[in-house]
Amino acid sequence: MSRSISIRPDAVLVQAVIAGALSFAHLHDLASAAGQSGWKAWAYPISVDLLLVAAWRRLRTARKDRSAWTWFVIALFASLGANISTAGLLDLDHVPNWLCILVAGWPALAFLGGTLLVHAPTNTPTPAAVSTQPVDKPAATEVDVRRDAPAPPAAPELPAAAPAAPTPAVTVPVALLDHARKIADSHRAATGSPMAADVLSARLGLPGPMSAAIAAQLQLT
Repeated sequence: MSRSISIRPDAVLVQAVIAGALSFAHLHDLASAAGQSGWKAWAYPISVDLLLVAAWRRLRTARKDRSAWTWFVIALFASLGANISTAGLLDLDHVPNWLCILVAGWPALAFLGGTLLVHAPTNTPTPAAVSTQPVDKPAATEVDVRRDAPAPPAAPELPAAAPAAPTPAVTVPVALLDHARKIADSHRAATGSPMAADVLSARLGLPGPMSAAIAAQLQLT
């Protein structure tokens, strides 16, 4: 199934084509009248328009570029001058010598302007480099540390320890004390040294408090 394509002419585009064609013809006529015949006369309009477009494109990226403004004005004056000269103000059959010199020197001027516009550096802002090094912070003084540091929590009060219960005194029977003294004396007579308290406790087989009480009374270590 074919679809019909409707083409609507754009008034601005039509106007631009007409103006471009007329300017192109005027530049061709002036170049031809100045002694540039054949393909040379057709190349002059292209050279002027290309320099004008190149300067305009340069101005779109760098508004403050003085060289771009200079070449834009030169190309604009060349185009306007050619169009005005062919409006009947200039006898194209007898072109003055100065105009022939300008037309003949235009290719070199246009080549210089186009080269400078193409190779001119573009001042694009470069992003700032992000430093990966840690930033040194100023050391806090001892006064600042003490002032800013939170106060340590107060230690909880411990309950007072209960007084230790008094140890009841151990009563050693007299018979047991005499028996222990005989064992200690026999050990001293056999070995020549006093009997140790732990050895006596092992011989008697008594509980700890009772053995300690007997050792204390016998003055055993």
